[in-house]
Amino acid sequence: METIWLKTIYVLFFIELGSQRVHLAGWTANPNATWVAPQARQLVWYLKDDPHDMAYLIHDNDKNFSSSFDTVFYSEGIKIVDTPFRAPRTDAFAERWVHSIHEEYLDHILILNESHKCRVLKEFVEYYNHARPHQGIDQRFPISGPIRAPKGPFVDEMSWEPLSTITPGSLQLWYML
Repeated sequence: METIWLKTIYVLFFIELGSQRVHLAGWTANPNATWVAPQARQLVWYLKDDPHDMAYLIHDNDKNFSSSFDTVFYSEGIKIVDTPFRAPRTDAFAERWVHSIHEEYLDHILILNESHKCRVLKEFVEYYNHARPHQGIDQRFPISGPIRAPKGPFVDEMSWEPLSTITPGSLQLWYML
């Protein structure tokens, strides 16, 4: 993902395939194996309290996913599955998420810098996990719970009109049913 100054920022994220919940692990302009392993460790520590056990980690064959990255997951009893070379459909969930964030968010705003990208990514992940229905899980949200009202103006509950909630540097479209 690029800023308006043409600086590329790489994002490391994980998706739970059952719930389609996204975990944002980190972002950097210079990803390498020494950066990726601590991000994985932080994710594992974060998910220790999660009631759902992870059994597998599927990742592509990028050189950044080194043995130290895999060791973090092996130590927790998680099996590593590498995708085949030149098989883009094997990571369809990740490809779909990247497509979604571009289509629904990044194509509508200009990213200024890394901190702006951070704020936008966190906001989209929050929306994606808590307020965006997913067809693959029967139009439910990845993180269930009470539906929170969107920030900003409200419309009549029976209205199908889109609402635009604009925060500095981002754009969200909320649909009230």
